[in-house]
Order: sequence, then C-alpha cells, then structure tokens
Amino acid sequence: MQKRIPFYFFLLLSALSLAQIGGRTTYQFLNLVSSPRQAALGGKVITNYDHDVSQALFNPASINIEMDNKLALNYVNYLGDINYGSAAYAYSWDGRENTFFAGVTYINYGTFDGRDEQGNPTGDFTGNEVALSVGYAKNIPWTKFHIGANAKVISSRLEQFSSFGAAIDVGVFYRDEEKGFNAALVVRNFGAQLTPYNEVKENLPFEVSLGLSQRLQNVPVRWHLTFENLQNWNLSFSNPNRAQFNLNGGVAEEEVGFVQEFLRHVVVGAELFPERAFSLRLGYNFRRAEELRIVDQRTFAGISAGFGLKMNRLRFNYTHARYSTAGNTGLFGLAIDFL
Repeated sequence: MQKRIPFYFFLLLSALSLAQIGGRTTYQFLNLVSSPRQAALGGKVITNYDHDVSQALFNPASINIEMDNKLALNYVNYLGDINYGSAAYAYSWDGRENTFFAGVTYINYGTFDGRDEQGNPTGDFTGNEVALSVGYAKNIPWTKFHIGANAKVISSRLEQFSSFGAAIDVGVFYRDEEKGFNAALVVRNFGAQLTPYNEVKENLPFEVSLGLSQRLQNVPVRWHLTFENLQNWNLSFSNPNRAQFNLNGGVAEEEVGFVQEFLRHVVVGAELFPERAFSLRLGYNFRRAEELRIVDQRTFAGISAGFGLKMNRLRFNYTHARYSTAGNTGLFGLAIDFL
C-alpha cells in the first residue's frame, strides 16, 4: 500500500511523471481490454466511431446515434480460473437527439485455498471486482468535435477485504467524416478510492491516451495509431535476464533508450472491411511485446488478430492475443441490435 498522491498532473499533462505503472495503483482491472475488436487492434484503441457500443467503455466521446438500442456482451477466459468481461448498452431518445450509455466491467479471480500462518486449511475464498458506468456524449454545435464523459462506481472484494471507489472518464473526439479521419484524447479513471481495503487509500490507474485513425480512400482499410499512458513517460524496467556479463565478472544492466521508451507508448492496428459484414483485424502492442519478450526465444507477443462477422441483427467478434508467456487468450464478443 502506498500513500495517496494528488492528481496534479491532470492539470499539467505535459509534466510527465517518471515512475513505472505496474503494481502502483488499485483497481487495475479497469484497464483490461475485454472488447475483442479493440483487443484485435492492439488494445486501448479510442478512435472507432460507429455501431460498436463497447467502444464507449474506453472513450465516452464515441457515444453516438449508431449505438442506439444495441447490446454488446464480451467474455474472456484468461488464465486458470480467472474470467473477465464486459457488457455495454446505448439508448437514444428525445427524437434520437440524445444517446445515453450504460456499461459494466467485471473480473472474477476464481477460488483459492485459504491457509493460516502455519499452513493449515482455513476454507476457500474468492476475489472479484466490478465497475458500473453511465455515459453521455454531445457534438459541439457547428464543429467536428464531440465531448463525452463516463461516471463509474467501483466495487472490489478480495477474500474478507473489500473496497469501494468512484471515477470519471472524459473524452474529446474529432471526426472528419468526409476525409475519413478521426482523432481522440481520453482521460480515464480520474477518481478516488472512497473505502480502502485496510485503512490506507491507494491511487486509481489514471491514464491519458491519444489516438489517430484514417480510412483509406482506395482501399477498404482503416488504420489506428494510439499513444497510451501519456501521463507517464517511463514505462520500462531493467530486466535482469538481459544483463550483459563481461570477462571481469562485471554486470551491465539493460539500458532502455529514448526510442525504445517511446515505442512502449505506441499501439498500432488495422481493420480490413470495417464497414462490411465480415472484417479482419490485426494489431501490435509494442509495450506488451517487450515485456513478454524472452531472450533467444520467439514468442510473437504483442501481436493480436481477430475478425468480426455480422449476421442479420447479430455481430460475432473473436480475437486471439497473447497476454502472458503461460499461454494465449481468446476473446469472444456478441453484439445484438434490437432495432
């Protein structure tokens, strides 16, 4: 547990912090990518503006009329007994002028064998976390800009410890429909842990992301470029397995240069036939690839691929990705159009 740190960098986004992000905040499940479409494009893509109601979980400014009366259900069978997923729904009223969004993100860590200090059984226990979100977006009159926000409440229970928190996401979306160009800036998980697990409050996984995407004119492809964790420049760490030993027995730790540090913020993706009944998706996450890289072994970490299939009022999405060296992960999604 660490002491609470005020979010001064929210007001000064250019003042990048110099600390790594792993293990320093609570409610880490808020940044899990549970949408198969988003995962296939590398993760944390914030520049889709269409029927995909799951997109609003990561960028509330993307809430739009095409999401009206659509329900998305996403599921991930992760590692062991760990399962997580999300559900999202949007509805328009007042002459279809206003669209509101509701979503839920959850994770279940499975069942664990309880033991005391001497190793004696104390009974099984579980752990789970959930976040409920509501959101709304609006076009700024006479402009190509959209603004939106999500408000969410967070509940977490780990064995006999429980915690409660609240946060907001704020997004700005620029959309040039004629040129097929999108740009977005999102500030996520700005909030506080209202009830800590054990007296000391912790920070939420605050994050700032910037995204760009372009639909090519002569090819049915939309590419995506996302810069994640802009509030934190130093995402790297020195891996002891990559240390260099010299003849004198000295050890030189791994050094991460400017370019490698920059690439850890980059996510790229492309979608073929994004507006058709069948689409193919491919993405690459540089940070995930580097963190899962094993010396002298090819793991294909960082690469993700998937597809989407539309059948009448149903859309099925699937993605194959690698989030751990222990194995690959499949993400499943089903979207239902009730119109």
